[in-house]
Amino acid sequence: METDRPFVRALSCLLSALTTLIVLPASAQTPGQIGQWQSLISLPFYPVHNHLLPNGKVMIWSGDGTNVGNDPRLWDPATQNLTTLAPLSYNAFCSGHAFLADGRLFVAGGHNGINTSANGDGVRYASLYNPATNSWSAAPSMNAGRWYPTVTTLANGDALVVSGTMSTSYANNTLPQVYRAGTNTWRNLTSAQLGLDLYPMMFLAPNGKVINVGPTAITRYLDTSGAGSWTRLTTRTFGNRTYGSAVMYDGKVLVLGGGDPPTKSAEVIDLNQPSPAWRSVAPMSVARRQVNATLLPDGNVLVTGGTSGPGFNDATHAVYSAELWNPVTERWTTLATSSAAIPRIYHSAAVLLPDGRVLSTGGNGQLVPEAFSPPYLFKGARPALSAVTSSISYGQTFSVQSTNASSISKVTLIRITSVTHAFNENQRLNTLTFRRGATAGTLDITAPASGNIAPPGHYLLFLVNSSGVPSVGRVVRLGVSVK
Repeated sequence: METDRPFVRALSCLLSALTTLIVLPASAQTPGQIGQWQSLISLPFYPVHNHLLPNGKVMIWSGDGTNVGNDPRLWDPATQNLTTLAPLSYNAFCSGHAFLADGRLFVAGGHNGINTSANGDGVRYASLYNPATNSWSAAPSMNAGRWYPTVTTLANGDALVVSGTMSTSYANNTLPQVYRAGTNTWRNLTSAQLGLDLYPMMFLAPNGKVINVGPTAITRYLDTSGAGSWTRLTTRTFGNRTYGSAVMYDGKVLVLGGGDPPTKSAEVIDLNQPSPAWRSVAPMSVARRQVNATLLPDGNVLVTGGTSGPGFNDATHAVYSAELWNPVTERWTTLATSSAAIPRIYHSAAVLLPDGRVLSTGGNGQLVPEAFSPPYLFKGARPALSAVTSSISYGQTFSVQSTNASSISKVTLIRITSVTHAFNENQRLNTLTFRRGATAGTLDITAPASGNIAPPGHYLLFLVNSSGVPSVGRVVRLGVSVK
C-alpha cells in the first residue's frame, strides 16, 4: 500500500483541480446566485419613455412616431394596474426629459409628424407633467426643434437641454438652453454652441459643471453660468460608444458597451480627482449595444438587454442574460438569462423600482415587460425602514428608524428614473455617511452636501445590511428650494 500513496495523492490533486473548473449551468444555480426574471402583464403599446414618479408609480408612453398624443399611462408595480392619462397635445416621441426639484417631469422636444418619415424632424415644444394632479401644462417653446435631446437637472433645480435635431436632414440644434424652473423661462448659452451626438451622455459633475462623456470619445465640461462655455477635459480609452450606456455613482462615471460592431469594454472616470482621467476596467462577458445600465441599492450596476450583433438593431444577436458590475472590485458577474427571450434593443428601457426589482420594458414591438429580481432579494429578510422624513436639506443630519439598525452597513440615495432609448439621463447614486443613533433602532444619516453632488429632487433612500440585502426604498425630496 505504501507504493500506492503517490498515485492516491496525484488522483486527489487531479480531482481537486477538476472540481475548481466545474461551472454549474445557469439552470442549476439559485436565484440567490443569479437573480430571477419574471414576465409581467402585456401592455397596449411598447413603452419608449419610462418614468418612476415620486408616488412610486411608473408613467410610460409609446413611441413609434404614429401617435400624436402618445397615450401616456400610469402603471402600478404593486397591482400591475394601468390607468390612462390625458394625452399630450403633440408627439413627444424621441423627446428628452428630467425630473425637476418639485417632482414635476420636464419634457423637451419630440417628433414633428405621425410617421417614421418625420424621423429627425424635432419640435420646439416643452411640457410639464405634474404627478400630484396627473395633468400636463405647456412650458415656453425652445429656440428650435429637438429630436433626441438630453435634459440634465442642474444644482439649482434648472434643466439644461442640449442637442437634438431640427429636421429630417438631421441638422443639429447646437444651442444649449437652460429652462429656469422658478420663472418658467429660458436662458440661452450663446457662447457654448456646439454640435453634439444625439442623446449625448451628460451628467452634473461635483464641480458644478456638466460633463459630456459620450457617445464620442472626447470628454468635455460645459459651464452653464452666464453665456456658457465648453472646456475639453480628456479622451476616453475606447472610441465611439454609440448606443452604449453610462451611470454616475459617488462622483464617478462608468461607461460601457456601444459601438458598431458592439464592444464589451467598460471604463471609469473619477471626477473627484484634481485631474480626472479615464481608465479601462474589466469588460463585460459579451459585447452589447442598445444596452441598459441600472444602479442598484447595494451600489452595484445591473446591465440588461442589448445586442452583440453589428448594425443598428440586430435582434438575431440579442443578449438575454443580465450582468452585475461591482464598483469595489470592478469585476463582472453573469446573472440569469431571461427564458422569455424578448429582445430588449432599440427603444428599450430599465427602471429601478422602490422594491429593489428592475423593470425591463420595450424594444420595438415588444409589449410584455419583465421584472428582474437581483440576487439580493433571495438572501434573507429585508431590513426595516420607517419614520423617514419626506424632505431633507443639503448637509442635514436626519434620523430614520429600523429594527435592524445594528446590521446596516450602507445607506444609499438613488435619483428616481426618467429613461428612454436605453439611457437614464440623470441616473446617479450617492453613498451616505451614517451612525447609530442615541436611541436603539435609530440611524442618523447625513444628506449630500450640495446640489453639485445630488441635484434637488426626489430620490429613493435605501438601507443595506451586512448581507447586501436592501430595504424597500422610501422616496425623499432633497433640497426643497428652486431658484
